[in-house]
This record gives sequence, C-alpha cells and structure tokens, in this order.
Amino acid sequence: MKPNLHNITLAQVAGKTEQFVDDNLYQFAFAGRSNVGKSSLINSLLDRKALAKVSSNPGHTVTVNYYNLDDKLYFVDLPGYGYAKRGGKNKNQLLSVTDSYFTQNPNVDLLKSVIQLVDLKVGPTSDDKAMIDFMNQLNIPYIIVATKADKLKKAEAKKALMKLKSNMIIKQDTLIIPYSAKTGQGKMELLTEIYKRAELI
Repeated sequence: MKPNLHNITLAQVAGKTEQFVDDNLYQFAFAGRSNVGKSSLINSLLDRKALAKVSSNPGHTVTVNYYNLDDKLYFVDLPGYGYAKRGGKNKNQLLSVTDSYFTQNPNVDLLKSVIQLVDLKVGPTSDDKAMIDFMNQLNIPYIIVATKADKLKKAEAKKALMKLKSNMIIKQDTLIIPYSAKTGQGKMELLTEIYKRAELI
C-alpha cells in the first residue's frame, strides 16, 4: 500500500555514523551536487513546500536527513557535493558522512536505490561522474533524475536527454527521468518507480 503523504516526519538528522537509522524500513537516498535542486525535488515529491529546506547557502548541510514516509520507507537526503566554496574541515566532514552512509551504514542492505540528480542542461559534472562511478563499483542501484527540465526548450531538452542517455559512465538500461519541481514533470513516474522498488505497489 502506498504511503500516506500527509504522514511524513523528519525522523533523524545524522552527522556521524552511530546516528544512522537502524530499523527495517527500505531507504531511498537522494544524491547530487549542491544547487542541483535536491530539496526542491524532495518537497515536490512529497507535496510539501518546505519539508526539506532549500538553502540560500549551497553546500551548507553536512548531515544525512531521514524522512519517514508513513512508517513505510525513508527518503534519505544526503549532503550536496561539489560546492566550490566548501573547503578544509567542512569538506572532509561532508565526504566522510556521505561515504559512511554507503560503507558503514548498518542498514545499507535496505537501500533500494539512490536517486541521483543531474542538471539536465549542465549534464554530469566531474563530481557527478565520480559519484556514479562509486555506485557502479559497489553495485548500488540508482535512478538518474535530470532536474530543471523546465529551463530548456522542448528540442533542447530532447537533445540533452539523448546526450545524457549515451554517457558511458551511466550503466546501460538505467532509468533516466527528466524532472521539473516547478511543473511536476516526471513526478508520478519517479514516485511510481520508487513505490515499485519498495514493493508497495
């Protein structure tokens, strides 16, 4: 049964490994560079305006945030990566927390998929490619969500999507969904795929 989207809570904010959630719910992690529209995507999927905070300072968050969807699954918001002004201790903390989620997570076996965000207009950055390569090496299932699709004209979006699909770093047959948090494009397709992978439909 699909989760009731009126029953959503921020269940845990984890800044270190021992704070990761440890229960039996499936998890879907959202990954992407800072300012790619990750918080907007999560808010859009959950019909909320500000559940996931859209920061005016990209790359500011260094925690793993768990959103409990009606006690049926978690949306896990990973820290954004690749922000140029981040450095030193903060950058190392971000990398450590994100890496630990995949390598020291007691419930990594319940991670059904990573929702990997890529700006459709920009295409995969070097940081995106590093993240995708990391998932390929660990055999972590993922979905590519091409964000900000509304910012391109129809012909431009089609061309950008074809280019993205032909990128060699992305595993063959990976689902790629053009998405717009503004117009709702791709929302039902992504939610349906998440529910399928969570065995809820």
